[in-house]
Amino acid sequence: MRIAVALDKGQVSPHFGRCAEYALYDVENDRVVGKRVVPNPGHSPGFLPEFLAEQGVGFVIAGGMGPRAHEMFENRGISVITGITGDADEAVRSFLTGSLSQGRELCDHQGDRCADDHDM
Repeated sequence: MRIAVALDKGQVSPHFGRCAEYALYDVENDRVVGKRVVPNPGHSPGFLPEFLAEQGVGFVIAGGMGPRAHEMFENRGISVITGITGDADEAVRSFLTGSLSQGRELCDHQGDRCADDHDM
């Protein structure tokens, strides 16, 4: 299995599409056996779900994501959990032990603006 985490400076990014990069974790027998970080290739509608599907991703962890992106991942058989904060490696460890749970969505996608961007 391959897990993708939206990443900003080692932390789970609050906005899936606008993160700096993605950490791709390869997992076998509930253990991380590899990790690589790839730059975000760009935020355009529909592109990132296809890009990560081509990378073999089966699960995505992020702070927030728009409803269209959720749907696009689901249509590709990729599971998504949002509302996650903190260290990306720790989030993956929590996922593998079954203790990672859906949090409060961190982005407000009305008008396609992340909640963190409202005061900027």
